[in-house]
Amino acid sequence: MQKLIVANWKMNPISAKEAFSLAKKIDAGIPKKKNIEVVIAPPFPYLECIKYQVSSIKLGAQDVFWEDKGAYTGEVSPTMLKNLGAEYVIVGHSERRRLLNETDEMVNKKVQASMKAGLKVILCVGEPKRATRDMRQGIKEAKSFVKRQLQRDLKGISKSHVANPMSLIVAYEPIWAISAGGAGKPDKPEDAAEMIRFIKQFLTTHYSLLATPVLYGGSVNSSNVRNFLQYEEVDGALVGSASLKHQEFKKIIAAVSSVAYY
Repeated sequence: MQKLIVANWKMNPISAKEAFSLAKKIDAGIPKKKNIEVVIAPPFPYLECIKYQVSSIKLGAQDVFWEDKGAYTGEVSPTMLKNLGAEYVIVGHSERRRLLNETDEMVNKKVQASMKAGLKVILCVGEPKRATRDMRQGIKEAKSFVKRQLQRDLKGISKSHVANPMSLIVAYEPIWAISAGGAGKPDKPEDAAEMIRFIKQFLTTHYSLLATPVLYGGSVNSSNVRNFLQYEEVDGALVGSASLKHQEFKKIIAAVSSVAYY
């Protein structure tokens, strides 16, 4: 089975020249063996031009709007993203939920619109506060929070909407583990694997989604990524700031490639 690595560049880098250079360096470092897929999600202005700079990388967008066209100043539609060359789209990232008050209802509209347009959705979920991991009650509360997110974000979605297993990808990003939103200290790999196992069981039981890939995100780097990917249930990683450092991201790709399996 392939592992998936998604690079979320957020609002970086500052110029197209830097973006093109970084994309080309990452593209050149993709291993020839096809046991991983690498996606980069740059800022909107760089999408189309980066498309012509790479051959081994897939493109993703960092957000999307739920209408295809109309009087929605500043928004970008799923069809526009497809026309720019994007195959993936990140939906419901914690920074948008936290900084822009994006609700689960809004996320749900984006998920449905993106799937309808044929984009592969990377749905971000994760609890805001670190649970007391030595207490079962803490873990139970974290699972309940993520369960509520999934129920609201996937309202109206069924197996019939998921054309193939890659139509929907879930990224488990505990907010407290993200550098920009918390202490920037990653979760324990065994705890992340337990949560991802819970997510997969929930999707199977309630949505009949048997093979939804689930990624881990939250201060992923070349030093810890293997610790997460050693668990079979972890299908890849959503990488933030580390993906902006070419050599560091190259090491992450190599580490993931070394543990990927069929």
